[in-house]
Amino acid sequence: MSDKLHKNPVVVEHARAALETFRSHSKSLGYATILTTDGFEVASIAGDAQQTRRVASMASSMQALGDAVARDLKMGTCDYIIIAAPSGYVIQLRVPGYDLVIAAHFDSAETLGKALSVARLAANDMAQVSVAAAAA
Repeated sequence: MSDKLHKNPVVVEHARAALETFRSHSKSLGYATILTTDGFEVASIAGDAQQTRRVASMASSMQALGDAVARDLKMGTCDYIIIAAPSGYVIQLRVPGYDLVIAAHFDSAETLGKALSVARLAANDMAQVSVAAAAA
């Protein structure tokens, strides 16, 4: 299914709307992208085209590594990954029910808890796209 989600206009439009809502919930959100688990960008806010392709590819690889570690440790699937750095956080979460991931960068003004909370809201918002639209 993921190989077509990034080409589905209904999914792409819903992703754009979900990201705009996401941005309205956090002033410290600097960049966000929704990508397929195999590394294709669906929609992004901020960043240039080259950056969005690069981040989608890296985030897909990180998700696969997280899944491999979780599977090896018999933890189940990797639901989210957090990267913390002096200038902020990158949080990436699976979109429930879809082969999609949200990757988002927050500056250091945001608390990790709030960043994770608003990222979860965005993932759940994205999950509301209709199954019929996603399958088209």
